[in-house]
Amino acid sequence: MSEQYRTGVTRSSAGAGRVRRGPRSPAEARGAVRRVLSEQSRARGAACEPDTLSDALLVASELTTNAMLHGGGVTGFDVEVVGENLYLSVSDRERRRPVALDPVDRHGRHRCGGRGWPIVCRLSETVLVSDLPTGGKRVTAVLPLPSECRERVNRA
Repeated sequence: MSEQYRTGVTRSSAGAGRVRRGPRSPAEARGAVRRVLSEQSRARGAACEPDTLSDALLVASELTTNAMLHGGGVTGFDVEVVGENLYLSVSDRERRRPVALDPVDRHGRHRCGGRGWPIVCRLSETVLVSDLPTGGKRVTAVLPLPSECRERVNRA
């Protein structure tokens, strides 16, 4: 995924294995992702690769941290498996879009932060940023499940 993002409407389906508006911290977000992926694994009789879990946990942490540091706090959180993808969505109070910063400032000094958004974009197949009707935005990252995981899951 490039460091560009698309704007538009994100899906808002209700389904089993979905967590809504629960986590308010990176640790709670990671816990929610673990629960959803664990439930899916049990329901389908197969677990995905550890790298898939690690990527999902990192994306959840980064999106939640960005909402807390730059978005006025987490106002909503969703995680669900749909077909062959994991959807992670974090909402916050700020309408400004995430941006990738250069690792070096205009004075040539290395920045302490600014790496979360590029990480989210690199690990995700798609990243959508949508304005919310009541203000703020929703960032949805779509992470593909690896083909070997899909094959094992689809046989169950």
